[in-house]
Amino acid sequence: MRAVKPDWLTHGGEKKDFEVYSCHVSPDGKRLVTAAGDGHVRVWSTDAIYNAHEPDYDGPKQLASMSNHSGTIHTVRFSPNNRYLASGADDKIVCVYTLDPNPPSHSSTFGTNEAPPVENWRVFRRLIGHDNDVQDLGWSYDSSILVSVGLDSKVVVWSGYTFERLKTLGNHQSHVKGITFDPANKYFATASDDRTIKIFQFTPPAPNSTAHDQSGNFTLEKTITAPFAASPLTTYFRRCSWSPDGNHITASNAVNGPVSSVAVINRGTWESDINLIGHEGPVEVCAFSPRLFGKDPPGQDNRDAHGLSTQQLVTVIACAGQDKSLSIWNTSHPRPLIVFQDLTTKTVSDLAWSPDGTNLFATSLDGSVIAVMFADGDMGYAMSPDDNDRALAKFGASRRGIGIIEGTDGLRLEEKSRVGEITQVEGRMGALMGDGAAAPETTINGGHAAAPNNPTPTVNGQVVLSNGLDHTTQPADRDKGQRQDSSAAKTERLKQRVTITKDGKKRIAPLLVSGSSGAAQSSLPKPQLMAPSASGQGVALEAPQTILDLSKPFDGLPRGGLSALLLGNRRTVQPMEGDEQGLVEKKIADASTNGAVPILTGKQNGVVGLEPAETPSASMALQTTPEFIRPAVVNPSLTVSQVRLSVPKVRSHVVRGIDSRGNVSLSADPSGATGLSQSDAVFEVKNPTAPSITGRPYDREPARLAVSKRGQTVWQDYLQRSVLLITGNHNFWAAACEEGSIYVWTPAGRRLINPLIVEAQPVILECRGWWLLCITAVGMCHVWNIQTSSSPHPPVSLAPILDIAILALGSRPLHAPAVTGANLNSNGNIIVTLNNGDGYTYARSMYVWQRLSEPWWAIGSQYWNSTDSSVGDLQQSADDQRSASLRDGETSMRDVSAGVIPHLERSTTREVLLGGRGYVLQRLIRSLLSREGFENFESSVSVAHLENRLAAAMQLDAREEFRVYLYMYAKRIGAEGLKGKVQELLQFILGDMFVEDGGKTLPASKQQTGAMGEDDDVCGWPRRELLKGVILILGKHRDLQRITIPYSNYLGLSDEPADSADAMIL
Repeated sequence: MRAVKPDWLTHGGEKKDFEVYSCHVSPDGKRLVTAAGDGHVRVWSTDAIYNAHEPDYDGPKQLASMSNHSGTIHTVRFSPNNRYLASGADDKIVCVYTLDPNPPSHSSTFGTNEAPPVENWRVFRRLIGHDNDVQDLGWSYDSSILVSVGLDSKVVVWSGYTFERLKTLGNHQSHVKGITFDPANKYFATASDDRTIKIFQFTPPAPNSTAHDQSGNFTLEKTITAPFAASPLTTYFRRCSWSPDGNHITASNAVNGPVSSVAVINRGTWESDINLIGHEGPVEVCAFSPRLFGKDPPGQDNRDAHGLSTQQLVTVIACAGQDKSLSIWNTSHPRPLIVFQDLTTKTVSDLAWSPDGTNLFATSLDGSVIAVMFADGDMGYAMSPDDNDRALAKFGASRRGIGIIEGTDGLRLEEKSRVGEITQVEGRMGALMGDGAAAPETTINGGHAAAPNNPTPTVNGQVVLSNGLDHTTQPADRDKGQRQDSSAAKTERLKQRVTITKDGKKRIAPLLVSGSSGAAQSSLPKPQLMAPSASGQGVALEAPQTILDLSKPFDGLPRGGLSALLLGNRRTVQPMEGDEQGLVEKKIADASTNGAVPILTGKQNGVVGLEPAETPSASMALQTTPEFIRPAVVNPSLTVSQVRLSVPKVRSHVVRGIDSRGNVSLSADPSGATGLSQSDAVFEVKNPTAPSITGRPYDREPARLAVSKRGQTVWQDYLQRSVLLITGNHNFWAAACEEGSIYVWTPAGRRLINPLIVEAQPVILECRGWWLLCITAVGMCHVWNIQTSSSPHPPVSLAPILDIAILALGSRPLHAPAVTGANLNSNGNIIVTLNNGDGYTYARSMYVWQRLSEPWWAIGSQYWNSTDSSVGDLQQSADDQRSASLRDGETSMRDVSAGVIPHLERSTTREVLLGGRGYVLQRLIRSLLSREGFENFESSVSVAHLENRLAAAMQLDAREEFRVYLYMYAKRIGAEGLKGKVQELLQFILGDMFVEDGGKTLPASKQQTGAMGEDDDVCGWPRRELLKGVILILGKHRDLQRITIPYSNYLGLSDEPADSADAMIL
């Protein structure tokens, strides 16, 4: 080990050397770059430094010098791909340099005696985004992003490909003075004078990603405060470092009681239980060696078959600061390995390791640059980079490259994808800034409605979906012009609104251009589970605003939902008498003979015991079903039901009204005053209140039913039983009586069918179009088509969705999840929501319940509560012009199941937040993320959530939502590089493009088509249209172009101009 301090390795001035603030070594180890107070970035040859003691060395020393900043340069960093060099200074600018292969055009800087430059470094980009000094820079390990931090308390994220500003993070409350990246490329950490370190989670962006794409990326994971509660604010930097195995962060300027220390923060838990103590002053910089070290030299005896080390590997860290000393530590020793006292005369400002981990460079405010060269064994023995990769694999490390274009078709496809994204951003910005030309007309619930106050959200130049609908029917030009004039006039009035201040001066009140529209919101997922607010979007989420293809309930369910009791199906093993040790499993094994399985029997005293098994006889005769399992296999409605639901009370007066569209209007007051003015028709029931004359329910007054319009009675009828529930629309009226009979009338009062008799008292009665739903007190769901006098499926029980499979069978019923909603859509599908957050539909073609929404997605998916305009605006508007012209039974094919999936997910959010389960599950998942085996947890759950949405949209025939979710899914799996799923998705939409037969590729006319058939649509969309949208989304991913280019050629996208309108997709 030796330290060298070449005389020429300085930023010299006329009277003294300038302070050197930063240094870094290039990934190839050939260059050292330094930055100082003279405003110069200097590139040095490391060979010249290593050979400074050799008088015969005649190689170049200084390779280049750049003076593109107007002030002191605080930080310089090479990109890991060795393509760029970045510097940040107190002129608030970040400069990005690239090495030009051409020789320098000048011999030396005029007026100086510096040696002529050897390399030609030129400014590639000047990044402007800070309001104060730039203090530190950091590159992600795949060079996909550059992060700058500064004294303006901002953390700015730049694209490592285009150097576009992707996001500005304002989480810190004071100067930010340090940045370090996770080598597994999952997190980065920033250190600030607000005495915190903040951990941000990110997903590496694609080469062509835009700021709009990444606005939902880079989320705050954790704020660490404990080791820094009393840290001094006198340090110029807080440079921290992440270990090469990804397990630890070392944070400078920490304190342990009254003593300065270096905090070692554990990954995952983000807690600090180790401190490096020994420096007399605050530590300003920490730097891990980029290699792992072993105790013995690498050899055949300590390596496995893959060439990886079998030793216990450790990490090495260097620390320095205001006490002018340098200490070297490793994770296997409680004390420092090496300490350099008084290495400099002023504070050490930065440390940089060579890529092989054996050389360390230090800079100081006294203007010196020192190189420390270690010999083998001084710190241990450096291992190969493969050992680093193995250590990082458990964290799901991914360092995907940008890929290589393999032909002109790939370039054309990438360009078309880029044009689509640029158009999308321009459309959103045009809408945000009130540019009428850039913002097409807003589509609300399938129709076109004016939105004078709000900018129009667009995607790739098209209108944004509201409630999943995107109808192309254009209104008359005259109406369109009137709406535009009204919008312009209102906007102008808002811009010219004058207010008078306290001192009497007139001021024009500023106009908030962003408003509350989807255009000002992020397009990428927010992983946080958020409670609906009392204003803004929260109102939009909670209010039932709109074209929701579900029946409108006449009778609201009790608060908390309709209570349910269950006799479960799961059988449990309880301790036997005299079995104090609870060795039930051993007794079961002992009771098994000749492969027979013992059965569990219920004893009289309630204790479940064992009955010895008997070897089955050879007789094939029909065996009688044992009595103890009969209730589990017999239809509950035929014997004793396993489900019991709350039954509504008999009310003396029930009044309901419908408006001109057949929707439920305001409930009428029994006095007949309120609410009826808005109703087109009113259905009124008066049940008898006097007791029976004979005591029998038959011997009393009948219930009186009447329908009136505008105060005039249309028809009357009488029923012998008291009425519990009523419903109706423009197609029919229905009433359910307490003894289980259901009567149906035409709008004119003609009895349409004979009374329908169900097995128990009705508790829910709903209608939609010609469909009628009745749920009884024993949990049976009946659905009928009144027009055709038929049913799409036999009665189905709610027991499976009420967790009957996991509740134990006992002598008493147990509480089950309550039913918070049961509705029908225009296809007659049953939609049920529960108070545990689950949402279900009954798949008629499969005769089984399907879960469409659950709290698992709300907690684990990054797409929950997404504010993507194409998803967040899948809400409804009561002013839907087109829907106003349709009656309740005339739902358009485009409106089928519109808004059902967002409705179920909003219901899940409400129930999960109100029940408090969400926060418990969030803490559980956060603890899992740091465990081995859960590295890709969030990504996997997010992709699965989108797949669940896609399947739900297909099951419900939700045409518009299907396309929205399909494009979101394609975008995500493309960003993840999931080639297998991309291939399957394209085959699902269109089928295999090239089918080999005996080693030959069949022509297009003989190729097999997909499972959907050549002329069939996918959920109502032409397959070519969907395929084109997906291909344009995936086209920017070069690693997927071998899969996407054949489909692109099939569609003829390569022959279309890149700026054509067809390139603009959702």
